[in-house]
Amino acid sequence: MADTDSGTAGSDVPEKKTSRAGRDLPAAIAVGVVLGAMAIGSLLFAPTWWFPLLACAIAIATHEVIRRLREHGYTLPTIPLLVGGQAMIWLAWPWGVAGTLGAYGGTIVLAMVWRLVGQGLREQPVNYLRDIAATVLLATWVPLFASFTALLIRQDNGGVRVFTVIATVVFADIGGYAAGVLFGKHLLAPAISPKKSWEGLGGSLLFGIAAAVCSVTFLMHKPAWVGVPLGLMLVITGVLGDLVESQVKRDLGIKDMGTLLPGHGGIMDRIDAMLPSAVVGWIVLTLLA
Repeated sequence: MADTDSGTAGSDVPEKKTSRAGRDLPAAIAVGVVLGAMAIGSLLFAPTWWFPLLACAIAIATHEVIRRLREHGYTLPTIPLLVGGQAMIWLAWPWGVAGTLGAYGGTIVLAMVWRLVGQGLREQPVNYLRDIAATVLLATWVPLFASFTALLIRQDNGGVRVFTVIATVVFADIGGYAAGVLFGKHLLAPAISPKKSWEGLGGSLLFGIAAAVCSVTFLMHKPAWVGVPLGLMLVITGVLGDLVESQVKRDLGIKDMGTLLPGHGGIMDRIDAMLPSAVVGWIVLTLLA
């Protein structure tokens, strides 16, 4: 959301109201409700529909990052990244971890060759190392991390397991937002994200661990103590995921990766905390539950 010149004399355009955290709250809430309803409906009532929903979201998020990097001079192999990302998700259905990791490895190999000969065999590629490093980062950060929810949903009661991970991250975000707005005074990482505070982190921990304990106990019917390490790890990875995307956007000099979701930015801006949390959620729930 671009800053407006609210002090201009004679302006007849009403200034769009935003929260102290910089969001267009009505739009953000409306979009959040719609996305939440789609996720809940799929996970709790038709878990197999999670695959097409996830595949669509990851394709859009991947393209958002590719487009932003392209605007800043990067040349990424778009087709291998988009096709490979879909393979990582869909091959998890029949073959689990082997399918996802095989698709990931194949994506990286194809992307390396694609970028190497993309300009033809008679022309030397420019900035090859930089572009391949960004390609590997993107392939890992978005489709591979997201594929861990596809792996999780294959487990017994998988829809509830994925719902537990998402609900924990969402409630941690709500708690962090509320505590940050109401009490935030001490900045957590001002050089990376100037709006995050230690008070907000406390709110995230409180809400996130509570959501994890309740979900594990009442939905998964597992011991309540499992929710404590799950909630703790998901809050930490959620915050770190947020900070990672903030730093990438700071490097690129942009505010949002996309504009598809009013009040949120792009798909990537909405799922940044979810991506590393999907990995940790799969690890913790596979080992402890």
